[in-house]
Amino acid sequence: MTPAAISDHEFAQFQRFIFDAAGITMAPSKKALVSGRLSKRLQHHRVSSYGEYFKLLASGQAPGETQFAVDLLTTNETYFFRENKHFDLLRNVAQEARASGQALRVWSAACSSGEEPYSIAMVLADVLEQQRWEITASDISSRVLHKARFGHYPMERTGNIPRSYLQRFCLKGMDQYAGTLLVQRPLRQRVQFMEVNLNAPLPQLGSFDVIFLRNVLIYFSAATKRQVVARVAQQLKPGGYLFIGHSESLNDINSDVAMLAPSIYRKP
Repeated sequence: MTPAAISDHEFAQFQRFIFDAAGITMAPSKKALVSGRLSKRLQHHRVSSYGEYFKLLASGQAPGETQFAVDLLTTNETYFFRENKHFDLLRNVAQEARASGQALRVWSAACSSGEEPYSIAMVLADVLEQQRWEITASDISSRVLHKARFGHYPMERTGNIPRSYLQRFCLKGMDQYAGTLLVQRPLRQRVQFMEVNLNAPLPQLGSFDVIFLRNVLIYFSAATKRQVVARVAQQLKPGGYLFIGHSESLNDINSDVAMLAPSIYRKP
């Protein structure tokens, strides 16, 4: 059964659904994305329209389906060592921690399928080795977190990983796994993955020296963005760093952090 095209009214229903669930504002240009990502769920439940699928979600008759829909509509592609300047600064912070003997805590707050926290882990393992360091990685999508925990990726998405890190921290797939890469178990075990909705009160996470909040704010309304940044900034230690995406800005949003450079902020 091929579902009918999504109507403007049906799209508006899903705009409200994802805003209520995750605080994400979907522009009209995302209509095709909603249609494409949800079409297989319509087929799975044998419903012929997006309106019927929305009624199924609203009825609560399909336990777990709401989370499935949220997962599909909030998942974004990422890759290793995206925006190198953040990792250069992270290396500097790690070197300072090594010199002082201090533990280092980093939060990847919208980690998607895991490339970002594993990139962070490679830098910290390289600089700090056995010195105390921790990484918390969170996302609203349980589906991508499941994928992230495995640490298994297509080789074409790993081109930014430095060669020395590939040799130290990754395994190349062979035979039926040819063309893929596996992050080695000791590194995977250093990353704690957890499901977190940034648009809701945060769980007890502790405080962090560095927080990566990258390429997620662009999906929030101005009001939601202010709330999310305020929550996240509370988790920063004094002197801690907040990294956002290069196309994002905190102008007129938050006074708890000061801009050092575009996309790089620090808590006084």
